[in-house]
Amino acid sequence: MTGVLAAPYGFAGNQQEEALADSVRLALSNAILDARPPKPSFANVLDRQRYQTWFADLSARLQRKLPDDQMRTEFLETLWYEAKRAGLDPGMVLGLIQVESAYRKYAVSVVGARGYMQVMPFWTNVIGDSDRSKLFNMQTNLRYGCAILRMYIDMEKGNLFLALGRYNGSRGKPEYPNAVLAAWNKWKHTPGAGVSLAASP
Repeated sequence: MTGVLAAPYGFAGNQQEEALADSVRLALSNAILDARPPKPSFANVLDRQRYQTWFADLSARLQRKLPDDQMRTEFLETLWYEAKRAGLDPGMVLGLIQVESAYRKYAVSVVGARGYMQVMPFWTNVIGDSDRSKLFNMQTNLRYGCAILRMYIDMEKGNLFLALGRYNGSRGKPEYPNAVLAAWNKWKHTPGAGVSLAASP
């Protein structure tokens, strides 16, 4: 594929293929197969307003990295949807993407991890339809990445440090988790920071 770039960082993903319980494999497969569109929905007006302020804040901050307005809107809508769906903080997912791929859709690491969240291709055989090219699709990549990270957090009983290390294939080493946590701090949204709702979708 033209336009594919090698990820520049030594932190790029290298998840290790390992034995999964049938129940875990089934849960992951079902999560990947969910065909609902990645459009955020809200139980009440307050939740919608919180999302809109988050979107306006993050859209402004991501403009230099993702200058195309439509692409940035789709990226943030999908990231919010997939992160929340997996029970993850969207800011943490943004931090992980910054460390993994620097927001490059077609990034490929030296070990073959692909896309925004640097998902290893073997996952398409384990829980998908074996079509590795789909890992360059934005929603597919974010869905795989968020589902896999959620699985690792559950496997590590909520220990985010170990779960992030497992995601990167460096479990127990501090460099990658520390880099993601530092990036997460930069992408945290503070409600009431004076962001206008005019820029919201």
